Amino acid sequence: MPGQNLTKLESEARAKLIGDVFYTVDLKLSAEGETFPSRTAIRFNATDEGLGESTFVDLVAPRVNKIVFNGEELDPAAVYVDSRIQLPALKSENELVVEADCAYMHTGEGLHRFTDPADQLTYVYTQFEVPDARRVYACFEQPNLKGVFTFNVTVPSDWVVLSNSDTPAPVAAEEGFHTFNFAPTYKISTYITALVAGPYFEHRDSLTSSDGREIPLGLYCRQSLAEYIDSEFILDQTKKGFKFYESRFDRPYPFGKYDQIFVPEYNAGAMENAGCVTFRDEYIFRTKPNQAQLEQLSDTILHELAHMWFGDLVTMEWWDDLWLNESFAEFTSYWAMAEGTQFTDAFTGFAIRKMWGLLCDQLPTTHPIVAPINDLHDVEVNFDGITYSKGGCVLRQLVAYVGEEKFLKALNSYFAKHAYANATLADLLSELSAVSEKDLEAWTKVWLLEAGITQLNAEVERDEDGVVTAYRVRQTLPQEGTSLRPHSTTVGCYQFTPEGKLRLAKRISLVVEGELTEATELVGTNYPVYILNDTDVAYAKVRQDADSWQIITESISAFEDSLPRVMIMCSAWDMVRDAALSASEYLRLAVAALENETNSTVMQGILRHATAALDFYSADVESNQKFLAPALLRLAEASKDDAPKQRQILRAFLDVSGKDEMELVAKWLEESKTIDGVTFDTDLEWDIVHALAPWGAIDELGIEKMLLKDNTLKGRENSYEALASLPGVENKLAWFRRVLEDASLTNGQLDSAAAGLGRGLITRPADGGELVDLYFENIEKAWNERTLHIAESIIEGLYPIELVGRMPDADVVAKTEQWLAANEGANKALRRKITEELDSARRAAAGQALDAK
Repeated sequence: MPGQNLTKLESEARAKLIGDVFYTVDLKLSAEGETFPSRTAIRFNATDEGLGESTFVDLVAPRVNKIVFNGEELDPAAVYVDSRIQLPALKSENELVVEADCAYMHTGEGLHRFTDPADQLTYVYTQFEVPDARRVYACFEQPNLKGVFTFNVTVPSDWVVLSNSDTPAPVAAEEGFHTFNFAPTYKISTYITALVAGPYFEHRDSLTSSDGREIPLGLYCRQSLAEYIDSEFILDQTKKGFKFYESRFDRPYPFGKYDQIFVPEYNAGAMENAGCVTFRDEYIFRTKPNQAQLEQLSDTILHELAHMWFGDLVTMEWWDDLWLNESFAEFTSYWAMAEGTQFTDAFTGFAIRKMWGLLCDQLPTTHPIVAPINDLHDVEVNFDGITYSKGGCVLRQLVAYVGEEKFLKALNSYFAKHAYANATLADLLSELSAVSEKDLEAWTKVWLLEAGITQLNAEVERDEDGVVTAYRVRQTLPQEGTSLRPHSTTVGCYQFTPEGKLRLAKRISLVVEGELTEATELVGTNYPVYILNDTDVAYAKVRQDADSWQIITESISAFEDSLPRVMIMCSAWDMVRDAALSASEYLRLAVAALENETNSTVMQGILRHATAALDFYSADVESNQKFLAPALLRLAEASKDDAPKQRQILRAFLDVSGKDEMELVAKWLEESKTIDGVTFDTDLEWDIVHALAPWGAIDELGIEKMLLKDNTLKGRENSYEALASLPGVENKLAWFRRVLEDASLTNGQLDSAAAGLGRGLITRPADGGELVDLYFENIEKAWNERTLHIAESIIEGLYPIELVGRMPDADVVAKTEQWLAANEGANKALRRKITEELDSARRAAAGQALDAK
C-alpha cells in the first residue's frame, strides 16, 4: 500500500499518460471549524500512450463527498484509497470534479491556520513543498505535471486573499463573506501554488522590469507585527535583487507580480511560491536587528527571488534535481548580496554557511549533490546542507571553472529553452558544455555524483632563515567513496604590521589537482603566516601548516580582515568535531577572535560554535563555563562603542551563564536593566528568563507573569521553552511526554518545548535518567503517526545528546546503536535520522575524551 508516498517510477509512468492540465479550485475558508470545503475541477488530456489507461489523482482529506469523472459519478469509498483517487479508462479529453472536506493544519504543512493571541485575529497560509498541495485540492502532485490554476476563494469580508495571480477586487458572497476570483496562473507546478488569507497588514509598491512592465510589489504581515516590519529595507533588497538577476540572467522577471508575506508558525525560512513568497515572520524583528540578522534577511529575500527563474520558470523533472533549485538559489543569493547590495562582504557569511554543508557531508548518511531520490520519503529528508550549502559552494567552483561570462550565457540559453517547463541536470550541463567548450563529464562525476568531502593539508618547508623552500598542498580522503577533486583556491601570505596587525601581503591563485600540488610561486618567500584557501573558494576540509597554525592561534585577533579569521575559526570548529582540537582550546581561541571582530555574521557563527563546544564537547562543563561566561560578559562590557555587538555578546553570555551568574542575572530581571549601553526590552527579558529557568532561579509563577506581559505568539513559545527547562525529574518527564504525545501542540510550541528540555538537561543532566529509554520506546510510533515535519521535530528535538558523557547509566551512544541493530526494518528515513544523531553523539563522546586529557 503506497500510503501517502509516491515513487519516482510511479511519477514517470503517470507523466507519460497525462497531457495539458487545467485546474479550477473553489475553497471557502474561515476562522471556524476543523475542515473547509474544497472543490477541484481538473481538465486534462491523455497522451496517445494514456488512452484507455487508468491513473490516479492525489488528495489528503478527512472526507471525500463526491467524485465525478467524465460525467460519471464514482463511489468515494471504492476509488479513494491511500490518499489517491483511482481514475479508469482515460479519454483524449477528461474532466474530474472532486468535492471534499480538507483539514486545517497546525503543523506548518498544507493549509495552516493560526489565531494571534495578541488580538485574536485569524490567518491562514499554504505550505506545499514537497507534497502538500494535495491537502488543499485534488491534483497530480509531482513537479513535471505542470498546470494552469484558477483559484476562487471565499473568505470572511474582512480578509484579503493572495495567490500566484494578482489579487482581484472581491465580489459579495453570502452574508459576512466575499469571494476572490483569481485569473489563471502561468503554467506552474503544484508545489509552488499558494493561497494566503486573513486580515493582513499591507504595504504596496512597484518596480519597472527590464522589459518595461510595471511589476506590482506587496508586503504583508500580521496586524500585531505591522509596527515592526521594515518595509523600506525589504523593498530595497527586493528591487536590488530584481536589478541584479534581470541583468545577470538577461531575462526579465517571469511572472506578473511579486508579493512577500511574513507568516506565523512557519517551518522553513521561506518558500518560493511563484509571485507569492511566504517567509517566517521571525524575520520581522521586535528589537533593532544587528547586521547578521539583516544580512540573513537579505539572503533569504534574494534566495527566494532567484527561484522565480531557477525552480519556478524552469522546474526540475523530479526531486533528484532538487539541488538545481536550492544550490542555485543558495549561491546566487550571496552573489547578489556581494555585488548588488550594501552587503559587499557577503561571502564572509558564506563561509559560515558552508559549515552546514561540511557537517552533513561528513555524516555516514552523506549523499551526492545529485542524490538518488526513489520516492517522496527520500526527498523529504534531503533538504539538508548538501543540497543547499555544498551545492552552492560547488556552483561557485563551477563558475570559476567555466568562467562567469560563459556561465551566464549558458543560463540564458537554458531559461530560453525550458521556460515554463521542466528540465534536468543533463539539460543544464549541455548548455554549459556548449558555451564553455569544456568536457564537464569528469567534473560532474567527482563533484555532483560522488558523496563526501576531501581534505586539503598545507605543508611548508623552510630553510634555517625561515625562507620557504617548498609549499605544497596534499589532498587526502577522510572517508571512503570519494575521489580526489580539482579545487580552485588561493593561498594568502600575511605579515605583521608595526602596529601588530596581520595584513595580507601577497596572494596567489592555485588549482589543486590530484594528491600533491606544488605552489612554486611561494618558494623563496618568507612570511610568518600562510593561509590556504583564505578567500574560501574551495569546498574542502582545510588544515594549515604547523608553523602558521601556531602563530594564528596566538594572534587570531590580529587579522585586519574578517574573511581569513572566519576561515581559521571554521577550520578550528571542524577540528573540534574531529576530536583534533579540544573544546577548552577552542573556547580560548573563540574569545580571542571575538576581541576585535566587527563582522556580526562571523560573531554569530563563533558564538554558536562556542556554545556547542561548551555544551557537548567539554569534559567538564562547569569548568569551561567558568571561563567562557565571565569572558563574554567582559567583552560585552568593553563593547559600549558598538551597541549591536554589545547586545549580541550579552545574549550569548546569557546562553552560557551558570549558577555563579544567577544572582547577577536575577538582579537584572528585578531591576529591568543589564549592563550599561544595552536597551532593556521584551526580547532581552525573555533571554534572561531562559537563563534563569534551568537553574531554578525563576519559577512557574514568574514565567506566567512574564507571559502576561507578552501574550503574543513569540511570548507563548518562549514560555513553553522556559517551563520545559525548569529543573526536576518530574517536570522533564512531563514535558518530554507532552512533546511526544500532545497533538494539540503547534509546530512552534513543540520546537520551543524541545529546546527548553535540551537546555535544562545541559544544566541538570541528572534530571534525564528516564528519558533515554523513553525516547527509543516511542520514536517509531511518533514517526508513523505524526506528520513529517512534526515527526522530524520530535526525533531531532528530543534526541538526548545533552546526556552523552554526563549520565554513565544512560549510555546514549550504546543505546542508539542497540536501537539501530534491533530495528533494521524500520522506515529508512527514520533510520537515517537516528544514524545522523548517532554520529553527533559519537563525536561529542570523542571530543569530551580529548578535552579530558
